[in-house]
Amino acid sequence: MTSASVPEGVPVPKKDPMKSFRGIMAGTLILEAIVVALALPVVAKLGGGIGTGTGYLVLALIVALIATCALLKRSWAVYVIVAIHVVMVASWFALTALGGIGVVFSLVWVYLLWLRRDVARRMAEGRLPSQQQG
Repeated sequence: MTSASVPEGVPVPKKDPMKSFRGIMAGTLILEAIVVALALPVVAKLGGGIGTGTGYLVLALIVALIATCALLKRSWAVYVIVAIHVVMVASWFALTALGGIGVVFSLVWVYLLWLRRDVARRMAEGRLPSQQQG
């Protein structure tokens, strides 16, 4: 949400709260990439090795999570994040641990997106502390 999307007569926040949210989202994506990378030893032991389809899936998810950090300013970045999580949860059949990670982080993203929506709503209403006079 930019200052252009704040209704007429509502003070524009001094700092863009969505910039902070992009930082939180990027941090969550990096943390998630680290947790998914920790599935590599499981793939090496139980999934037939890193050179299998499961290993390549884990590596592709790690790259996708890190690359998505660069897309967070785009309006469609949330759709990319949702698509990554759909793939991760669907990978439950290839590696149960990876599907479990997908479920846990999907719940984290539902909460983050709910918070983001709440901040955008309060910003549009002029109720953010940075929009208050005095």
